[in-house]
Amino acid sequence: MLLAWSPVPLPELLRQMPQNQQQEIIAWAKNIIEKKTEGLDDLYNAISMIVKYIPNFMVVPLMVEHIRPRIAAEVCIKMGVDQATGYANDLPLDYFSKVSSHLDAPMMAQILAKMKRNAVEKYILLTLQKQPARMLDIAVYLDRHILELLAKRITLPQEDNELAISPHKAIIDKIRSMQ
Repeated sequence: MLLAWSPVPLPELLRQMPQNQQQEIIAWAKNIIEKKTEGLDDLYNAISMIVKYIPNFMVVPLMVEHIRPRIAAEVCIKMGVDQATGYANDLPLDYFSKVSSHLDAPMMAQILAKMKRNAVEKYILLTLQKQPARMLDIAVYLDRHILELLAKRITLPQEDNELAISPHKAIIDKIRSMQ
């Protein structure tokens, strides 16, 4: 349970703790996080409302220069798919890729479905290069049109024992059938 909360390897000492002690640490950590992040959801919501009234050509450079991708992702979540797509089309690919890594796969699939084709193709190529597993996570939620774009650009591993136990086997098989 505690392992799921940590993006870094858990120290062996914590891993060996009984479940009830792990639960106490989780409760303690959640309390700290809640206190340190209190009001951030309201801030993300406020930013998403404010930028509605500022043209993209003004917001995008400010965003890239001054807003970290994690924060931009939280604002995107608050603004919703339609407004987020407007920015996604205009953001530099590298920055958008960093922002997208903080968005869940279903939302990314919705954004990609509404983006300009050229921007989608560039995103797919970059993500296949840098984070192929992430692209497969998103692919599960893609509509057929975008999945076909992906199928044209992806090189899938040959069938072997490792692929048979892959969590991506179903989507890989679906993509294979489109190639």
